[in-house]
Amino acid sequence: MKIVLTGSLGHISKPLATELIAKGHSVTIISSKAERQKEIETMGAEAAIGSIVDTNFLSETFKDADIVYLMEPPFNFFDHNSDPEKFWLDIAKSYAQAIQQSGVTKVIHLSSVGAHTDQGVGMIAIHHSIENILKELPNTVSIKTMRPVGFYYNMLAFIPSIKNAGAIIQNFGGDELIEAWVSPLDIAATIAEEMELPFDRRKVRYIASDEVSPNETAKILGEAIGKPDLKWIVISDEQFQSNLINIGFNLQIAKGLTEMNAARRNGKLYEDYYRNRPALGKVKLKDFVKDFAAVYHQQ
Repeated sequence: MKIVLTGSLGHISKPLATELIAKGHSVTIISSKAERQKEIETMGAEAAIGSIVDTNFLSETFKDADIVYLMEPPFNFFDHNSDPEKFWLDIAKSYAQAIQQSGVTKVIHLSSVGAHTDQGVGMIAIHHSIENILKELPNTVSIKTMRPVGFYYNMLAFIPSIKNAGAIIQNFGGDELIEAWVSPLDIAATIAEEMELPFDRRKVRYIASDEVSPNETAKILGEAIGKPDLKWIVISDEQFQSNLINIGFNLQIAKGLTEMNAARRNGKLYEDYYRNRPALGKVKLKDFVKDFAAVYHQQ
């Protein structure tokens, strides 16, 4: 099959491309960075260098593709001059327009846990809006929506508070709360699997690798970095948001992250996940901690 991937050589797109190429598919990888072209071509893929908000570029790149994989790139949380909601919605609209113009009929879209609603989930609500933009495409376009839980590498954000305060400090936590996490490798494997399964209109699939309480997470991370007594400390929403603002976060992002974490605490974020709970992937937290420890000791 001819498959077009957005996401450049990111945490998901690179292992996904590697697997698809190994299976004999023709893969085109979109990147905004010309310096990525050589690496992409060395992998055995075709490089398409351009902007994902350039609809004409996207349309031409999507043309004749059997499947396109869509993802929205991360926003710089410290950018005070841009609107994160506009940033992501502009990309979604560009995708939708390019799909219609190119005639693509099979799409896999990377969304997020919590995208089942736009109420009470903070910054995740934007994924609900993006999903709705894509849902407006004609029914002749089959869309598989992937909703992964929080990525393991998001835990790297715990490192500064561990080093500076000796603890993981969040506005959610405890033993009773079970937090789901996912490896990008398991996401890539799931997407590759879905590409070879039949497409029939619209489908949603959740992706997770492990489910661990915050306190157990602190114990596992602590043992990996030589701090077996590492604690997970819960602070108020107000304190958490204030901490984010104090270290330079965009105000909209700080509010959105605080509300998202509150949705973890009250169950809103995961309510649809538990109604459609997936089989867990192969990469467990105890596998990821080796990478966490390596980064921790480098910083």
